[in-house]
Amino acid sequence: MPKYLLHPIPEIFEAAAIMNEATNAHLSGNREKAALLFKKADMPEIRNWTESIWGAGGIYSEHLKRLGNPPKLSKELLDPKRMPNKQGERELLQRDGHFCRFCGIPVIRKEVRSALHKMYSEAIPWGKTNSEQHAAFQAMWVQYDHLIPHARGGRTTLENMVITCAPCNYGRMNFLVEEVGLTLEPKDSINTLKWDGLERVLTNKNKTAL
Repeated sequence: MPKYLLHPIPEIFEAAAIMNEATNAHLSGNREKAALLFKKADMPEIRNWTESIWGAGGIYSEHLKRLGNPPKLSKELLDPKRMPNKQGERELLQRDGHFCRFCGIPVIRKEVRSALHKMYSEAIPWGKTNSEQHAAFQAMWVQYDHLIPHARGGRTTLENMVITCAPCNYGRMNFLVEEVGLTLEPKDSINTLKWDGLERVLTNKNKTAL
């Protein structure tokens, strides 16, 4: 059975469907409809879910109380390559798809979010604090996550990295997968939702005002 930091709530998948519809409206030139839909997807239930993982009193806080701070290696023992390059990111997404390999929720690259935020800044807020950021885009933010954390000697290689959502990444932090009871799910078993990470916003940019 899959083990999550916190089981995904239905509202996340509802928001993904709404954002799919919003993206279609945007690409067809109906920006008013797109803005309304993107705003509709900013659900407080999703923010509460995310905060229950990484917020004060959330699951990460409980890990710290139970396990203490994870050990860290000295800088000279760490892989000097902290994160993958653009080619590595593409290879990870091609292998894993636009879904979190831990909890299975849809994910969106920051480049897609940034492009949409520029066009729909009121409907897709992205401020400096968590509460000032669009709840669905925040929860679905693509992370290139180390299975063995970089701070604990993990290498920045395809074999040691997976696609995850921001809550799973930040909620786990530098704990090992087994230390927090997570399981890595096979790509094909994660979700059947038709989801491209809204990448068509960028691939069809010649048809938009982007």
